[in-house]
Amino acid sequence: MKPFVLDHADSPDAALAALDAGATAIAGGTNLVDLMKLELATPEKLVSIRRTGLDEISADGDGLMIGALVSNADCAAHRRVREGWPLLAKAILAGASPQLRNRATTGGNLCQRTRCGYFYDSTQACNKREPGSGCAAREGFNRIHAVLGTSDQCIATYPGDMAVAMLALDAVVMTEGPYGPRRIPLAMFHRMPGDEPSRDNVLEAGELITAVRLPAPTGGVQVYRKVRDRASYAFALVSVAVDLAMEEGRIARCALAFGSLGTVPWRDRAVENVLIGEKPTPALFAQAAEVLLKDAQGFGENDFKIPLAARALAATLHEATQTGKA
Repeated sequence: MKPFVLDHADSPDAALAALDAGATAIAGGTNLVDLMKLELATPEKLVSIRRTGLDEISADGDGLMIGALVSNADCAAHRRVREGWPLLAKAILAGASPQLRNRATTGGNLCQRTRCGYFYDSTQACNKREPGSGCAAREGFNRIHAVLGTSDQCIATYPGDMAVAMLALDAVVMTEGPYGPRRIPLAMFHRMPGDEPSRDNVLEAGELITAVRLPAPTGGVQVYRKVRDRASYAFALVSVAVDLAMEEGRIARCALAFGSLGTVPWRDRAVENVLIGEKPTPALFAQAAEVLLKDAQGFGENDFKIPLAARALAATLHEATQTGKA
């Protein structure tokens, strides 16, 4: 790890001033410190934002405001989250280990970088790490990689769980920066690689996440299914988040989001439109999967993700619709 200077900000304004002066923000450090150890990130100056007071969960009208520094463990355990937005608690508890959840923060989790092995190996070509160097994953071992939203430049998947649930819940990312506050719908926060894969999200230089806002609870059935190689502490091969309501035997409302399929947390409203107003059947679920995966592209090792996603979607929808009938 290269030498660096560490300062502490005691307010959001102090943190913003440090960022404006070129510092890199650090909160839990569960991703950034790993990158620094491998010298994939080499900031000369860090500013800790742990003392800025952004660690509260509070009501915001009918919705909920989750501070950027709320730990994943505290968020998942919070009574209001479990009662009104259980999908979020379920997704967080499906991710990482208890030790990491105790340290990882809401804002940091959204900004985590890919877990692509070629990104972490500085001897390999990776456009996300070194623009213009190539993408070794396209012809290499790509079992965990994306099948949606890829480009010639990058096929790395977004690895998290929390953001998938937040996407289905229509969360909004609140930021402060040099040009004032912004409200960024989570659906617009992460960037697909396109021809600029080194940019993972839409944050500008000097911009700081202060909170994530959840809109009012829907009262629907919320299910999170994570398919992975082992039962704990493993990244998803496919994950499905659903928030669904049934009326008179039909799907009255449905929000779906997917993890580890795309280069970003994935939501396609066309899939939801196939389901809304219909009676749940295996044929309907298969039709929804066709819409979801119509543009999916495997790269050899990860071809299995396409049929796996269809099965995971069907199983999740079956669980949610059967629960909704009860």
